[in-house]
Amino acid sequence: MSENPTQRRRERERTERRQLIVDSARELAEAEGWDAVTTRRLADTIEYSQPVLYSHFANRTAIVDAVAVEGCGELADVLRSAGASAVDRASRAAAVAQAYLDFAEQHPALYDAMFVLASDLPFGTADAPPALLDAFGELRDAFAPDEPQPGADVLTEVVWSALHGLVVLERGGRLRPGQRAARLPRLLALVGAAR
Repeated sequence: MSENPTQRRRERERTERRQLIVDSARELAEAEGWDAVTTRRLADTIEYSQPVLYSHFANRTAIVDAVAVEGCGELADVLRSAGASAVDRASRAAAVAQAYLDFAEQHPALYDAMFVLASDLPFGTADAPPALLDAFGELRDAFAPDEPQPGADVLTEVVWSALHGLVVLERGGRLRPGQRAARLPRLLALVGAAR
């Protein structure tokens, strides 16, 4: 038995409302930071009641997680595009690493939702949303393409951790500004030597 037009319209409206909540949370976070993103503020922004928000998301963390999943999909696309024109392994690793750092710098609130804020997302498991697996896969393809498992995932996690450290430490003013250009080539040299 197929859905009637009214059911399809309601489902479409529900999907659109859910996306509006995610988009509004992301815009508010980019403009004012994640502390400004509360369910009350989002309800006011989208002109729906808080119970409507809770009909889509259990809590604020679930909203942030939805933003994170969307961001991981975008990151995967950026990394895939960056590595596509590389002529060899080294240039692919460099392009993907630089694209990762650029993405984090250009989208700080989104990056925080993805990799800094508390999350209920199942990172590192088979239950992870496809967008998370896709982004991780792009990193693995760039940094450990010929490595057998589980070593490929471990190496990818180590490189990802180093890239994340660069993002967070630089953003926090913990690294010497004059050495910014030297850090990524040094990291890539260490990764290459470790293979």
